[in-house]
Amino acid sequence: MMGHCYHHALSSVRKWGGSAEDYLPLHQWFDESKAITADFRHRALRHHAEGIFMLERFYGATITVSCGRVVPVRLIGEQHVLEDLGFIPSFADWVRCIRPQPWMGRAQPIHKLVDPFAIESPPAS
Repeated sequence: MMGHCYHHALSSVRKWGGSAEDYLPLHQWFDESKAITADFRHRALRHHAEGIFMLERFYGATITVSCGRVVPVRLIGEQHVLEDLGFIPSFADWVRCIRPQPWMGRAQPIHKLVDPFAIESPPAS
């Protein structure tokens, strides 16, 4: 069973004070990917070091909780990922677990179709 955002928020309250509602949007942000795939694999999208940096970009470096305390958003993100995974992986850690399929590398070059200045092949040096 996966942790619920509300329980992550209660854990944040224990660490930094305030109310669960202060933290809930940040924890919900991590788990929005459950809408894409409702099992643990959803975590590959945001539960990593880069995801914690993204959380800071969305919410800023700190939040002020209802008791007046200023809490670094990075710490809240680290708490969420640590509670779910036990450590903070990198995105590369997740990607290494993806088994490549042939369709994943079938990109079609469109530059010749859309760019009137495209050349057939690069000039020889």
